[in-house]
Amino acid sequence: MQLLAYLLLYPFIWFISILPFRILYFFSDIVCFIIYRIIGYRKKTVRENLRLTLGHLSPKELKAIEKRFYSHFTDSFFEMAKTLTISDKELQKRYVFENYEVIEDLEAKGKSIILLLGHYASYEWLIIMNRRLTTYKGYGVYKVIKNKYFDSLVRKIRGKFNTELIGTRETIPVIRQNERKGVKGIYGFVADQSPKLGKALHWAMFFGMEVPVFTGGEMLAKKQDMNMAYAKVSKVSRGHYSAAFVAVENIKEIPDYKVTDGFLRMLEQQILEAPEYYLWTHKRFKHRKNDPA
Repeated sequence: MQLLAYLLLYPFIWFISILPFRILYFFSDIVCFIIYRIIGYRKKTVRENLRLTLGHLSPKELKAIEKRFYSHFTDSFFEMAKTLTISDKELQKRYVFENYEVIEDLEAKGKSIILLLGHYASYEWLIIMNRRLTTYKGYGVYKVIKNKYFDSLVRKIRGKFNTELIGTRETIPVIRQNERKGVKGIYGFVADQSPKLGKALHWAMFFGMEVPVFTGGEMLAKKQDMNMAYAKVSKVSRGHYSAAFVAVENIKEIPDYKVTDGFLRMLEQQILEAPEYYLWTHKRFKHRKNDPA
């Protein structure tokens, strides 16, 4: 069944990937209408998340954000498919870095780097930064896809841009092995998901709610003596993004969880500025200890 699903969907993904962007977004608008107006994909979850986090806005304002979110949501999936055949030149034109010298400075210090980012704007296309790494290797920490054929495809696509994907369970062994071999890397963590309650070591405030958060990136950086950075990704226009970096050094001197909390504050501020670009389909607040005031 896994192979059958792959054989049925791959031609569709490949077809999307070869479309010019103007036509690609035309089809994205059609799919958006279907999943939002007809299917109502996770609409209840999206509305509940918006109500919890942006309750200070009027129903009319929340509805407008909801509509813009679904447009960006479908664009994101079409852009992911486009990654299959997009050229380096085209992606570099569409994804620019405001202060890449922050990463260059961290590279020069000779320590591996943990990069924290959220499900905001285009976290997928951040892989283009690996083309600018000099002595370091880029890794993306991800949840392995159950369909082994699609998982292999995703690894192949990321490999085009010098990114090696490592499953969450492989992360610690790979980092330790690399450090023993003297291989310096930058490891990207999408760090705003909701962990299982049994694995939650820290609860933090996010939009006025106390929720469990992942702290693996921060704890690994301390244990392995690595530097850290935040990636602040913004959507400039349709199909165009920018990223800025905030460095975090001397990680061992910072109290536990302060780096993770700082990342959440930065992400929260971004969401408040342009909430339609956050991934509202996730049940991020399902384990909250309280509702916002």
